[in-house]
Amino acid sequence: MALTSESTTVWTGTLFEGSGHTRLDSSKLAEFDLDWKARAEGESGVTNPEELLAAAHSACFSMAFSLVLAEAGYPPESIQATAAVTFQPGEGVTGSHLLVSGRVPGISEADFERLAEEAKTNCPISKALGGTPITIEAELA
Repeated sequence: MALTSESTTVWTGTLFEGSGHTRLDSSKLAEFDLDWKARAEGESGVTNPEELLAAAHSACFSMAFSLVLAEAGYPPESIQATAAVTFQPGEGVTGSHLLVSGRVPGISEADFERLAEEAKTNCPISKALGGTPITIEAELA
């Protein structure tokens, strides 16, 4: 059964002088302010679409990697994944870099790295990013 998740953003004003507010409608867990300065310069205390995309990518990858590891006979104790999504004004999103470490009993470093690559390829958010370059660094904790 398919699940549709919803968020709503209200934007006021022009791109460069305006601002917006994003709400996670489905879970009702969070609301975020956003503006162009946060997107182009990294303003503190305000988010941007790429930070939200990075959150989605790191969460999705962690779940996918947990599944891949367990299916390979290495159930993980823990996985920590960070996604760094790069935005270039005038170009858009130019890449996502995953940095992952994990505590996985009995696995070799080579198998950990190989399975991380598999999870990166099969993660639904990675697939949704289509032609965007995705890189990964994986190491055992």
